[in-house]
Formats: sequence, structure tokens, C-alpha cells
Amino acid sequence: MKEQKINVLGKLLVVAVVFGMLTPLITNAQRSNEARIEKLESEIKAMKAGRPLAETGSSDFRVFWKEGLRFETPDKDFQIKFGGRIMNDWTFVGEDDDIKADVGEQKDGTEFRRARFYTSGLINGNVEFKLQFDFAGRDADLKDAYLGLKDFPFGRIRGGHFKEPFGLEELTSSKYITFMERSLAMEAFAPSRNTGLMLFDTAYDDRMTWAVGIFRDTDDDGDVRDDGGYNFTGRLTTLPVYEVDGASLIHLGIGYSHRNPNGESTRFRSRPEAHLLDRFVDTTAFASDRIDLLGLEAAWVSGPLSVQGEYVFASVDLAETSSSSADFHGYYIQTSYFLTGEHRKYKTSAGSFSRVKPKKNFSFGGGGLGAWEVAFRYSGLDLSDSGIDGGELDTFTAGLNWHLNPNTRIMWNYIHADKDDVGNADILMTRLQIDF
Repeated sequence: MKEQKINVLGKLLVVAVVFGMLTPLITNAQRSNEARIEKLESEIKAMKAGRPLAETGSSDFRVFWKEGLRFETPDKDFQIKFGGRIMNDWTFVGEDDDIKADVGEQKDGTEFRRARFYTSGLINGNVEFKLQFDFAGRDADLKDAYLGLKDFPFGRIRGGHFKEPFGLEELTSSKYITFMERSLAMEAFAPSRNTGLMLFDTAYDDRMTWAVGIFRDTDDDGDVRDDGGYNFTGRLTTLPVYEVDGASLIHLGIGYSHRNPNGESTRFRSRPEAHLLDRFVDTTAFASDRIDLLGLEAAWVSGPLSVQGEYVFASVDLAETSSSSADFHGYYIQTSYFLTGEHRKYKTSAGSFSRVKPKKNFSFGGGGLGAWEVAFRYSGLDLSDSGIDGGELDTFTAGLNWHLNPNTRIMWNYIHADKDDVGNADILMTRLQIDF
């Protein structure tokens, strides 16, 4: 009996000792879990507020939102961005009988103008890269695919598939252009994306940008199989006035491109600034030896008011004709005004305009209206010279843009298109846009 009591007491003692040892462990585990929960809650709050997450080490990525999802090491030597854009357009058109007879009957419609996804970043503080595809339409088209070095003799260098340095409106992203479509001159003449090698940089405290490159005309996959020559393109911009973080500025620029067309033929054409419509002016393909493009650009921003314009001159050496050359040209001038007081943002490193940020994001019942912008543009394009009858086209566009927040925009455009000596068309378009 005594031995049984001793055994019971011994077991109770062992249980007490074990319990005493486990209690601190359980308590510490509970505290650790509570700390983790608090950390997660603070990180969620930080992400919602747009603040970076806490840094835990020099090689750890912090995740944050800045008009898109970003990953970045504390020293910023390694960066990754993921983003995209969706643009859904609706078009309503009415044309006279002369346009129907000359161009064809135009129809109302809707389309996903752009549906893009991209990733870009920086490796080891020096190597930049970007890969972007557009899934609008029937297949995936390659847009950007390049790598470059930020630290290179005489500037920065980039190789791959990307935009040639030509045209203020062309080099301003479709996410940030004032109207739904670029002007007649840009569609007809701007080289846009091709495969090549480019050297570029800024100077004079980012008050000047310069870029020169050599390119080959390629298809939508960035490929070319042709014995045609190479194209040389360059651009120079300056900011004689840049004050109040770009709220007051004057931009001046010039671009030049010497081109040797693939297959020794050239074609210039353009829609009336509406993507779902047919091309109203078209030279059709004609034999040529070389093309010289000259672009002049200017912009003025004074608070909510801005004015912008460009002129492009194209001289083509003709083959198999009595004339030695044919000269074509196009231009536009536009103005916009923010009713809510914002101003167009300018990216000094690129010499182009960037994202509009409303003073107050739209919030139903919360007092925020977003940013409201009215805009007007006049464009002209002449594709007739030296026996080549591509036609002449003029358009007047009125636009209204509602920037709900930095990533969301609704656009309305009205276009009156006048084809010289032919007829007229009236077009109404709207766009739902989100990008990140």
C-alpha cells in the first residue's frame, strides 16, 4: 500500500515536471503565432496603403504596389515588375455615299484594342529586361522583348524588339496618350517597334534626351528574312523650361530615320484615327530605294492646360519612274485642359508623357471625382505626290477623359473625317481602360 502511494506520488511529480517544462514552450508558441498574425495584419495594411513591406535582409524581396505589382531588394539592385493593360473599345460610325463608294461601307463594332501582359526588371543593378505580349485579336503578338545595360560607355544600351526613337506621340505609351488613337501622321509614318540595337541616355540634369539606333523592319514576332538594308533612327529632345515638377514645361524635339525598305517597296496608309474602320488613305505598295523621315515635335504645359504638336516629312527615292522622289507629309496639333486641376505628367528620362494622377480618386459618395480632361485635335495627312495618289485626309477630334484613379480611365472620342475631294464620315468611340 505504501509502495502504491509512492508510485502515485512519483507519477504526479513527473507530470508536474513535464507540465512545468511544456508550459513556457506552449506560451512562447502562442506568442510567436500572435506575433506572426500581427506582422501579417500590418503587412496587409501596408499593401493596402501602398507602403513597402518591412525589410528583413539585404537579399530578401519586399513586395509593394506602385501602379502595379513590384518586387524589390532593399538595395534596389534586383527588381521585378508585373503588369498589363486591358482596353475595350466601342465604335459607331456614319459615312456618306461617296465614302462608301471610295473606301467601302463602314460598320459599327467593338473590340479589345489591347490585352497585354508584361514583366520587366533589373538584375544586379545593371541589366534591364522586358517581355510583353498582346493577346488582343486571334493570337499573341510580341511587343517588347529586350535586354540592356544601364552602365555602358557613353550611355545606356538596349538590344531586342522595342520602339525606334521617333515621335513624341508614338513614344508616349498608349496608356497615357490623350486620345484613343494616335494621329494620322503617326500611324502613317512612325516606325514603331522593330528589332535592333540602340544607344541612349539623358544629359544636363535630365533636361535633354538623346537616342540613336540601327534596326531591321520585322513582323509581329520580331523576325525578318529579307536582303533589305538596315534602318538608322535617332531622336534628340530638350526641356528649355521645366518647373514645379513638370507642371510648367516646354518640350522640343527632333527625330530622323533613314530607311531601306524590305523588298524594295514602300507603302503609307492610315485610318481616320479609329482602329475598327478601314484605311481611308493608302498609297498601295510602290517601288522605292530608300526613305528619309524627319519629325519635329513640341509641347507646352502650363498647369491644367497643355498644347502639343508634331510635323512629319517623308521623302522617298522612287524606282522605275520618271520622277526622282515623292514627298509626303502629315501633322497634328492638340490641346487639353483638366477641369479638376491636374496636369499632364512628363517622364524626363524618356522625353515623353506618362501617367495622370488625379488629385482625388473617384469614390461614389466619398467626395472624389477623379480627374476630368477635355481635349481637341486637328490632324492632316497628304499621301499624293509624283504620280502616287494615296489621297488626302483631315480629321477633327473632340475628346473627354475620365481618370477614375491612376490605373483606370474611361474615354469618349468624336471624330469628323474629311477625305479630300471624296466625302465625310462621323465617328463616335468610347473606351474602358485599366492598366497596372
